[in-house]
Amino acid sequence: MVEKNRNDRIENDEVDVEAEKTPGLGIRHIIATLLFLLLTIAYGMRVNLSVAIVAMTDNSTSQNPDIPTYDWDNKSVILSSFFWGYIWLQIFAGQWGRTYGTKWLLVGSMFINSTACMLIPVLSDSFGSYGAMACRVLQGLSQGFFFPSIHNLLGRWAPPSERSRLGTVVFSGVAFGTIFTMPITGFISASWVGWPPTFYLFGALGYGWAITWVFLGSNGPGDHKLISEEERTYIETSLDTNEETQKTATPWKAIFTSLPTWAAIVGSFGQNWGYSTLLTEMPNYMNKVMKFDMKSNGMLSAAPYLALFIFSFVFGQLSDYLINTSCISRGGARKLFNSIGTFVPALALFTLGFLPEDATTLSVTMLVIAVGINAAVFCGFQVNPIDLSPKYSGIIMGIANGSSNSFSIIAPIVVQLVVGQNESDKSLWRIIFIIASCVYITSDIFFVIFASGEVQWWNYSGEKEEQPNNLTVIHNNTEIPNPEVKSVKSQ
Repeated sequence: MVEKNRNDRIENDEVDVEAEKTPGLGIRHIIATLLFLLLTIAYGMRVNLSVAIVAMTDNSTSQNPDIPTYDWDNKSVILSSFFWGYIWLQIFAGQWGRTYGTKWLLVGSMFINSTACMLIPVLSDSFGSYGAMACRVLQGLSQGFFFPSIHNLLGRWAPPSERSRLGTVVFSGVAFGTIFTMPITGFISASWVGWPPTFYLFGALGYGWAITWVFLGSNGPGDHKLISEEERTYIETSLDTNEETQKTATPWKAIFTSLPTWAAIVGSFGQNWGYSTLLTEMPNYMNKVMKFDMKSNGMLSAAPYLALFIFSFVFGQLSDYLINTSCISRGGARKLFNSIGTFVPALALFTLGFLPEDATTLSVTMLVIAVGINAAVFCGFQVNPIDLSPKYSGIIMGIANGSSNSFSIIAPIVVQLVVGQNESDKSLWRIIFIIASCVYITSDIFFVIFASGEVQWWNYSGEKEEQPNNLTVIHNNTEIPNPEVKSVKSQ
């Protein structure tokens, strides 16, 4: 019966050699671009406080003496408050996206996120650091919908042969948002208008994205009004999915007892500790230890993320090339690039901790390496949930990103406890860098041991057929194995 159903579905979907041809530029690339812009704006909102807080607490940074400043001694706690909200709703976001669709979830969450961003100057002036933290918690809650929704969408829009490239395009928004935000925020904060307009700017960008997504966004290929039949067939055939196969119960037990799933989760643990340390604390480190002024701080803080942006495309193209030419398995590629993206930054951070204070050029070089080479993880644990289960990738990402961002709360607090008010003491920062290096390496070792690049059997749980329907394709009237499907229930 399974064989008959599979053959019937192949015939009905006309899975022939023509369907295997890759269409050119299409709606999937527009969706990827919009998701890139989503992360660009989201990380802009996330990062701008890391730069602006220097001006918010130092009245010598702005040319205008009327710009308000605050005597806050809990800056690291304020920076970590974003993650107090960020960790809670991600699993629900992944599940709600599967059940109700991601389109309007993203519109609503971006609207709330943008409003909270615009309220930071007002509430900071009225309620001090507690007002700023309240806004950041609300931003965290709303941005908690972004990554699970992105993985839900990529699971339905990104064909396996293009997965690393499309994923890299989307995830490079993390780097581009940081590149764009740090110098702009530094420049505006040091100007006559001061730091408040930086929050209004990013709030307005968020509103603009939400309006654009209303008209161009979609839950999947099956309900996009502008997609061609050729592109829709290509995507749904390569993923063996359509609107009906998406409507199945979530196999929670299978997901939580899957070692490959836990490999992706632990990989996310290490990344979030290391990256959040760099993202939230580096402007402060460069200002207090390396003695860069506000304008230089913004530019130099962005330099490592420019390297991240560039390397993300290099690694994405290389990863898909190695997989598509059978030089390496999909799982092998995920492990290789994840290791590159964690071991090299770990070594760079460790070296940075032992450089003398006057070695500014070499220190900046280590920061560029630590952040830039980290782009390899976009082709590692970051895209891996889609490999394991295109249908449930949003839920897996919600579990991984939600739980691992508890480390994004802990890491800045560890900085507060270790460094405290002694922000100019290089030896204390050395401890922070060594801790981040150890967490990076430990998480990657777990990922290498237990990760998989193959579709897990429970991706098809709840469907009438017990195996993936595209195990074979028709070529010259002959049924041949589909090379994209490498794992079924034998996992």
